[in-house]
Amino acid sequence: MPFQVPEVFAPQVDGNRRVGQSVTFDAQLDANALLRLSDEIIAGHRLAADEARAILRLPDTAILEILAAAYRVRRHFHGMKMRLNMLINAKSGLCGEDCAYCSQSKVSTASIAKYPLLDEDVILAGAAAAVERKASTYCIAIAGRSPNPREMERLCRTISQIKERFPLRVCLSPGLLSLAQAEALKKAGLDRVNHNLNTGRRFYSEICSTHTYEDRLATLRAARQAGLELCCGGIIGMGESEDDLIEFILALGELRPESVPINFLIPIAGTPLEGRPAPSPIHCLKVLSLVRFATPTSDLRIAAGREIHLGPLQPLGLFVANSIFVGDYLTTKGQPPEEDYRMITALGFEIEQVVHGESAAVCEDASPTAAT
Repeated sequence: MPFQVPEVFAPQVDGNRRVGQSVTFDAQLDANALLRLSDEIIAGHRLAADEARAILRLPDTAILEILAAAYRVRRHFHGMKMRLNMLINAKSGLCGEDCAYCSQSKVSTASIAKYPLLDEDVILAGAAAAVERKASTYCIAIAGRSPNPREMERLCRTISQIKERFPLRVCLSPGLLSLAQAEALKKAGLDRVNHNLNTGRRFYSEICSTHTYEDRLATLRAARQAGLELCCGGIIGMGESEDDLIEFILALGELRPESVPINFLIPIAGTPLEGRPAPSPIHCLKVLSLVRFATPTSDLRIAAGREIHLGPLQPLGLFVANSIFVGDYLTTKGQPPEEDYRMITALGFEIEQVVHGESAAVCEDASPTAAT
């Protein structure tokens, strides 16, 4: 039976306010203003910079009111479904880029496994594991600036095999792509390309010098032009200012990717950002809520760092996000899948799986345009 939005969650649009006009907040928390904002988002309003800033500056004691407003948006567009993704690090280390957050970069001295592109049978075994773990999307990541011709050939062949054998969406994180590469991947059966903005335009040069923010936008445009879906998010806690954070969130709102992964920096020893202080759990929840307001129809995924930075508040994040990774990340560990299943079930959500290329909710017992 399709999900029906209860009347209490239906948008109540203020007829005296134009779409695009910002909601104003009193100096003291006005819970009604947050609910009005959620109704406006549902009705098509785009989150504005002053609204985002006002929410970031609300006291931590307002977090439940913020989450309640974000949950209205989540429930309206995504119901009670939870999508699981599983990630495989198919080529580790050996990267010539200098991204400050990454343990696989050329400037990192972190102790990690380093290996070339995995054999096809290993990646296929990962797809089987994704199905077993109730994932609807299998994410394949390869380290490096861009796949070389031999890697492209192998990736296309492997993606075709996955699509033939398993009821999965396939998402590839390949680094920078040309239009010709994106078209080849689409022809092979790829559903989605992951390429994160990572942060705002101004701050980007502070975390990477070997490629630019514009290079990333060019890859996103190539993927869109080839007919691929976009998975595009970023990392919170790298030293960005409030303005940088707002710029990043609004850029995601302009792109409207199908999937938005939000990572919280894991300051890995041996990387330039190893000493960064951790964002508070409440700040992380505020950011998730703002991303939900900016990208209401996108799958919002709490990605790397959720176990560390949200900690015991992880369940609250699922009232905003409708997707998580199940299992491990690129070079860091996640929590056991069984813990995720218990958390999802305890909150009353349903795990959604892909059946014959279509999505279906299953209740288990444990169950681009240029960004500006």
